[in-house]
Amino acid sequence: MTMGMATREKTSRKGKQVVADDREPLLPTRQEEKDGGGFDEFDGASFAGAVFNLSTTIVGAGIMALPATMKVLGLVPGVLMILFVALLTEASIDMLIRFSRAGKIVTYGGVVGDAFGNFGRVLLQSCVVINNVGVLIVYMIIIGDVLSGTSSSGDHHSGILEGWFGSQWWNARFFVLLVTTLAVFSPLACFKRVDSLSYTSALSVALAVLFVVITAGIAIVKMVGGSIPMPRLFPDVTDLSSFWKLFTVVPVVVTAYICHYNVHTVDNELEDSSQIKPIVRTSLGLCSAVYVATSFFGFLLFGDGTLDDVLANFDSDLGIAYGSFLNDVVRVSYVAHLMLVFPIVFFALRLNVDGLLFPTSRPICMDNRRFALVTAALIILIFSGANFIPSIWDAFQFTGATAAVAIGFIFPAAITLRDSQGIATRWDKILSVFMIVLAVLSNAIAIYSDADSIFHKGGGSPRA
Repeated sequence: MTMGMATREKTSRKGKQVVADDREPLLPTRQEEKDGGGFDEFDGASFAGAVFNLSTTIVGAGIMALPATMKVLGLVPGVLMILFVALLTEASIDMLIRFSRAGKIVTYGGVVGDAFGNFGRVLLQSCVVINNVGVLIVYMIIIGDVLSGTSSSGDHHSGILEGWFGSQWWNARFFVLLVTTLAVFSPLACFKRVDSLSYTSALSVALAVLFVVITAGIAIVKMVGGSIPMPRLFPDVTDLSSFWKLFTVVPVVVTAYICHYNVHTVDNELEDSSQIKPIVRTSLGLCSAVYVATSFFGFLLFGDGTLDDVLANFDSDLGIAYGSFLNDVVRVSYVAHLMLVFPIVFFALRLNVDGLLFPTSRPICMDNRRFALVTAALIILIFSGANFIPSIWDAFQFTGATAAVAIGFIFPAAITLRDSQGIATRWDKILSVFMIVLAVLSNAIAIYSDADSIFHKGGGSPRA
């Protein structure tokens, strides 16, 4: 390795010798758990559990923005773009896995460090921290908005609890988020293995599927009743302005599959590490199906009235029997979905924060005091950001877009172009150049769009 770090050998579950970086925040293998006595014997994560954990990492709040991409692109280009980015994501993850195997490295940071030294590792971990802190704060903001309501846009939108019980002290935003943090986020954040979250991840995916089923059911009922037309199949380009608008959806789709920061963690816990590629393909296939169905039926249901966040469309009259009840089911299930996505994203955040602050220490899961302190500090930071810093969303609109495309495409492509292991093919390098160009274009569009929204239209946080 070119990082100039001390290394240690460890035995994988299949008896292979791999080199682990002492400065990376790794989870111990089964053998290390036995030797260290820190945990009960762990037989390795299952295929299904790994698929659910990786799928939950992918399907977060971004699912609600996808139907609006259909409004801009039309159904045919929109669906094709979703599938294309899924294939591109699989290629970028495959690059990471191949270079990890070639270098016998077991972390994303280690692969970047092997190619670009300690500076590259720190830069990657910083991007993960920035991205994940921003994502988790936004999740908490959305949860507060949906449950307690918001007046950020000037007009008050009642939350679910306020609509059910009226305005009470116990359904105020701060109290609701405090209870959610103490009763849901904190317990789930205390697991030391990502496989321990496989059941909550499975439930999270099931809730995303529930949203698709409800949306599809409503759309089909209204279509049979003749109250909604067939949606546009292709974009409506009439002038230069409408042409440029097509590019504004690129950042939404390009960042829809970001899960790279959890791939190695999932891989390290597998009983059979050769399963990681089928797991990645299965997860991307599952998420693609959910994304395509959400986009199709969401756009079919609301047409040109589809909002940037389709959840906001479920805050109005659906025009069918039990519409109000279905609105509440959709919003409650979405909030529950985000609550269960939170710990899987938090898991990667904690590992990378620990790697930045304590690069030479033993794995954080083997040090209970450090584990508790880092966990508590991060939860307090996220809770404070969601409650006490009103403008924090504006900042994360810029940093989040940059960090996400760097994690998903720029770093894997840069590793391949650097080719420290000498295994990259000509096609790998061509694809890497394309990934970097797409990532830079996506980031530039996102920053321009966000700046225009903030400074010219007075845009704010994504309130539901």
